[in-house]
Amino acid sequence: MKKRLLVLGMIACLFGLTACGNNGSAQVLTEEEEAAAQVADSYISQIAQIEADGTADQYIAYDESLESVFSSWESGMKDLGGYVETTGHDVDLSDNKEVVVDVDIKGSALDPKGQPRTATVEVIYTAKDYKLTSLAVNVNYTFGEMMKKAALNTLLGMGTVFVILILISLIISCFSFIPKIEAAFKKKEPAKEEKKDVVAQIIEKEELTDDSELVAVISAAIAAYEADNGSASSDGFVVRSIRKVNKSKWQNA
Repeated sequence: MKKRLLVLGMIACLFGLTACGNNGSAQVLTEEEEAAAQVADSYISQIAQIEADGTADQYIAYDESLESVFSSWESGMKDLGGYVETTGHDVDLSDNKEVVVDVDIKGSALDPKGQPRTATVEVIYTAKDYKLTSLAVNVNYTFGEMMKKAALNTLLGMGTVFVILILISLIISCFSFIPKIEAAFKKKEPAKEEKKDVVAQIIEKEELTDDSELVAVISAAIAAYEADNGSASSDGFVVRSIRKVNKSKWQNA
């Protein structure tokens, strides 16, 4: 019995030491990492103060690269409610050119569970002159919120696809009316065209002096008129005489 208790005690101590070691390594930073974390904190504090003062546009006008920085900050603060404090750092010094610091911050808004919202601010600046190159605010959402957003995105995507498919099907269905519309525009009354042609011929032949030619033109005009009115044959008329009339009256007619 004593041996069993001793073994259980040793196992408990082993897990306890492991946990303590992990916590200590997560919290303790080297001097370089501590300096990098302080630089990142100073950038976050400055941006929060600039947003509070409402002077972000002035900095963007001076340096357009800061537009994405302030845009990400404003977007994150809408869900976070506002910057309250810093709770932790994760520093990456593996790159000699850039320093990447993930800063854990706490906001004033509450999540659905009633806990203060948190976010991770990724701060990237150059290692040589400490110039800020990127800053992104990633809000930590609950599992329920992420599932809700995923469902909304899925519905929105599927809805967009179905709407586009419906529009395409409507457009394709309208193709069947195109030949009918073309036929309607192309279809004209032949009688009107023939009448215009006959009148034009008569006007052109008006100055002819040969009676036989005038007889032929007038006969053609009468034949066309009789055909338009449904007459069975044009053999029942004979041109007996031709009289010249006033030219202005002929054109008016």
